[in-house]
Amino acid sequence: MQTISLADAKAHLSRLVELVEQGEEVTITRRGKPVVRLVAEQAMRQELPSLAELRAKQPLQTETAGDFMRALRDEARY
Repeated sequence: MQTISLADAKAHLSRLVELVEQGEEVTITRRGKPVVRLVAEQAMRQELPSLAELRAKQPLQTETAGDFMRALRDEARY
C-alpha cells in the first residue's frame, strides 16, 4: 500500500489511477492524516434469472411429443 499527500495526488492523479488498476491500494493524506483510500472497483456481478421461474412461465404442451413431431413432419410434406 502506498501513501501520498493530497498535493502530490493532485499532481499525479493519472499515475495513481494506473497503480490502482494494477491492484495497488493508495492512501491519500492531508497534513499527515489518512483521508482517502483508493482501491480498484470490483466488477458488478449480474444475477441470472431463476431457471425454475422461467420454466414456470412457459405454457404446458397439450399434445404428446410424438404427436407434435408427426404434425411438424406432415406439415412439411407437399
